[in-house]
Amino acid sequence: MVEDMAWFGLTWTGPMVSQSTRLPLYRAALARLHAAGFIYPCHRSRRDVLAAASAPHEGDENDEPLYPPEFRPAAGSPLPPLTDPVTVNWRFRVPNGETLVFTDGHAGTQRAVAGRELGDFLVWRKDDVPSYQLACVVDDAAMGVTEVVRGADLLKSTFRQLLLYRALDLTAPAFYHSPLVTDDKGVRLAKRHDALALRTLRLAGRTPAQVRASW
Repeated sequence: MVEDMAWFGLTWTGPMVSQSTRLPLYRAALARLHAAGFIYPCHRSRRDVLAAASAPHEGDENDEPLYPPEFRPAAGSPLPPLTDPVTVNWRFRVPNGETLVFTDGHAGTQRAVAGRELGDFLVWRKDDVPSYQLACVVDDAAMGVTEVVRGADLLKSTFRQLLLYRALDLTAPAFYHSPLVTDDKGVRLAKRHDALALRTLRLAGRTPAQVRASW
């Protein structure tokens, strides 16, 4: 990936960070969420969640299904200790009914109602790795990131991450969600749609200038 980005002409400053070396940081954040009662263990599978969701399911392919409220334990239920290694999923309990708001640098003011448009989400997986949401928050806070620029398909994830920033008493960065690169039919470029990787184009003899021009 680094080689392909350099070939394409992208440069950066600062160290390359590997998340596999930062597990103690993520685990410390998990322990803080646990101690404050923000999370709970979840034994439900993705299949369970999809089966319990209202039919037809209205989720979008770029986002996770809404976690059914009947699956969450009652508030104040005894919380089991964290194990090492973790062998069960842990979810963040969203504040049902609260309207979450942030201003996106591209899309403007964004709103979502917790419990209606986003449900309880994973912060740690049963195979003992942090979720994308938790890892992003911990990494960006630790590195002093002040602005996050990423694709519009991750816009709803921002609400989840803002809840984590608040729960961990961290300062959230500004966000800018840019439009996605799409093909000639308007479908976003992704592996699931057999989109060509930079490496594939490179091996086919395309130059970076040709690739940029086609976009």
